[in-house]
Amino acid sequence: MTEEDPGPLVRLFGVTGGRARPVGESFDLVAIVTTVEVSFEPAGLMPEHLKVLSSCRRPTTVADVAVHLKLPLNITRVLLSELRREGLVTIDKPRPMGKTIDERIYREVLHGIRGL
Repeated sequence: MTEEDPGPLVRLFGVTGGRARPVGESFDLVAIVTTVEVSFEPAGLMPEHLKVLSSCRRPTTVADVAVHLKLPLNITRVLLSELRREGLVTIDKPRPMGKTIDERIYREVLHGIRGL
């Protein structure tokens, strides 16, 4: 690190404007982020915000967004919460992949196995 290079902590502090925690409802690393279609060009966004909007045109997990930005997860969460507050992204809990199986079905299968 040279005198001109302030180091990674200073840069990360600048990216979030000094904020260390996301605002609003909490979300975890498997939450799904999707860019909202808007009829205007958002102004005043940092390059990191623009990268998020570009990469989340298709639903993307918070963890994948952090990897794409090459930023720590907590910094990514702050950026995502800012974009959500501005109405530029949605952050949703992941949906189950399939239907949940009723306990009755488990009992029937167990009964069938015992009958063998």
